[in-house]
Amino acid sequence: MDRQPRPVKVKNKNPAEIQITAEQILRESKERQDNGSRVPQQKIADLEEMDEHKLRKRKDFEDGAQRSKHSMGNWIKYAAWEESHKEMDRARSIWERALDVDHRSQVIWLKYAEMEMKHKNINRARNIFDRAVTVLPRVDTFWYKYVYMEELLDNIAGARQVFERWMKWEPAEECWMAYVAMEKRYKELNRARDIFRRFVGCHPQPKNWIKWAKFEESIGKPDSARAIYEQCLDMLGEDFIDQNIYVSFAKFETRQKEIERARVIYKYALQKLAKGQTENLYNMYTQFEKQHGEKQGIEDVIIGKRRGRYEDELAANPRNYDVWFDYVRLEESAGDPDKVRELYERAIAQVPLIGEKRFWRRYIYLWIFYAVWEELEGKDMERTKQIYQQCLKVIPHKQFTFAKVWLLFAKFLIRQMDLPAARKNLGAAIGMTPKERLFKGYIELELQLREFDRVRALYERYLQWNASNCYAWIKFAELERMLGDTDRSRGIFEIAVEQPVLDMPEVLWKGYIDFEVQEAEWARARSLYNRLLQRTEHVKVWISYATFENTALDHGEDPSARAEVARKIFAQAYTRLQRLGDARKEERVVLLDAWSSFETASGDAASLAAVKAKMPRAVKRRRRVVDGETGEETNAWEEYYDYIFPDDETERPNFKLLAIAHEWKQKMAAAQNDDDDSDSDEEEESEDEDADADEAGGAADGGEPAGKKARRGAKDSDDDTEAPGAPAAKRGRWEGGKQLDAEVEGARADDTGR
Repeated sequence: MDRQPRPVKVKNKNPAEIQITAEQILRESKERQDNGSRVPQQKIADLEEMDEHKLRKRKDFEDGAQRSKHSMGNWIKYAAWEESHKEMDRARSIWERALDVDHRSQVIWLKYAEMEMKHKNINRARNIFDRAVTVLPRVDTFWYKYVYMEELLDNIAGARQVFERWMKWEPAEECWMAYVAMEKRYKELNRARDIFRRFVGCHPQPKNWIKWAKFEESIGKPDSARAIYEQCLDMLGEDFIDQNIYVSFAKFETRQKEIERARVIYKYALQKLAKGQTENLYNMYTQFEKQHGEKQGIEDVIIGKRRGRYEDELAANPRNYDVWFDYVRLEESAGDPDKVRELYERAIAQVPLIGEKRFWRRYIYLWIFYAVWEELEGKDMERTKQIYQQCLKVIPHKQFTFAKVWLLFAKFLIRQMDLPAARKNLGAAIGMTPKERLFKGYIELELQLREFDRVRALYERYLQWNASNCYAWIKFAELERMLGDTDRSRGIFEIAVEQPVLDMPEVLWKGYIDFEVQEAEWARARSLYNRLLQRTEHVKVWISYATFENTALDHGEDPSARAEVARKIFAQAYTRLQRLGDARKEERVVLLDAWSSFETASGDAASLAAVKAKMPRAVKRRRRVVDGETGEETNAWEEYYDYIFPDDETERPNFKLLAIAHEWKQKMAAAQNDDDDSDSDEEEESEDEDADADEAGGAADGGEPAGKKARRGAKDSDDDTEAPGAPAAKRGRWEGGKQLDAEVEGARADDTGR
């Protein structure tokens, strides 16, 4: 492998004194480049030298033609050279030889004819074109050149003959239009019309009929143009007609001020053509109505366009119920009842294939909207009833049901003054597929009719079906209280609270207690609170109990007496939650917050201070994360807040030692900022403070000063955030040594003695 040379480093990078631009470099390179060798000019002095030159050139051309016979460029150069020397016979001979080699070469024929035309040999040129169009009749270029030559010579009859010969081969559309254009230039309109008639017979596409109609319109023959459009629609039929012929026909009628005829053409086209072929037609119809129509006509066009789009979407997915909703809403806005009914029937025929309720919800609303429309807009009550009945037959009630349909059918029957049929319908619904919403709707209906005996019977059946429904128990009791039968209402509540399973027992107990409070049965309400606290000791129950005692009027009119009773309830609750241990700390905090609010509103400063003294202090701690699936501890750790209560005997020594350690740490930080001269004074003050702390805290481990314990406690508290795998002394765990256990016991003994 060859090594590449290292690039040369430029040592002097300063700019040169003389700067050279890129323009200068390019100019010099252009000036210095060689012009190359030139062929010397030859001067021919006499005819003999001319003949020799011609002989030499002819030999070169012949040799080239023999070497590459099928290279037409050599023949063309050869013939052009002979033509330049006025050797016409030789040039014609060369062209004929080239045609013998390849008679299908269009270039040879054109160059040959152009040579004859250049030298005004018209008959020879005609002969060449005749031969060319005979050999290659499908090459339009020969015909165009031939016709152009004849028209230049003002031989219109000859040009027409050439066109006639050409048209026998049924050429492309442009060729026919060139023939028509020539006849129009010479004002031969009848001939042009005949050419158009032959043209559409040969090429019956709609665009060619449009060209013919526009021709008739351009020469001032609107009746002939209209007849041409009508003849086109009759001859082609629906299979070959496209939207362009209708658009052109309607525009023609618009230009002729026949607005109604144009509108009829547009509507007829929209009805006949398929939906995928009318996009441009809709746009043109919309513009037409905006220019010449009224508001209703414009709306009809827009509705028709949207109708086509909806049909396309439904063809792709016939069970797209959202599209059915939009489509039905569109037809309802159009105001044609027959179309609305037809569309609804098509929509409800698309029954969901999957027997799951979530796939039936949108479908059922089609039935509901159909029935509502038939009742309100169609005014056909018998048909509405049949719609509801058919809808209920379609629903698979063994799998699921729709309470809305049952209730709407019952309300419809009531509006028709057929109350027995409505009750029979709802009774069948409850017996066939009992559902909570059915019971609620039936009960509400009977309440509006003031049939309270039926309501009681319905509630009894409701509770027999679902005895754990607290809502039903509460509403049943409220019904009895509304009717003035408090004993019956209380009995219902008693039966309810004794049920083994309830879905929302807290709501039931609250309703029962509220009922007794509204009846001013303070003793009964208090008894209910005590019964509830035997079942659960939730903090909200205690708070509600205390709030009740603060508002109970059987304690007298003195607010302070009621507040004292409530305060006792708070204290009882706090004591109970304190005995339950660490698991209820957060509930104790909630209780203290409620107690503090109570004292702020109803107590004095002393009672409020007593509650504030019980407030805990939040401490951030760490613990291992427990896996929610396995229930085992993981290697991850999380931080949480723990509450330290001042009056909690198990946490008080730790709290006291932490306070002393925090105070010592602050003093040590202040001592480091003082001058060196005051260090001795600070140490004496620290010893005095340590002695005071020894006297205040006592020594439970053989007389060790409390100051040292505080310092060690501060160190332990600083180490409390270390890794969980460290020894107990390094982690600052108070349970980590016998000496610390002695300190805890001493502090507890001191607190007990106090």
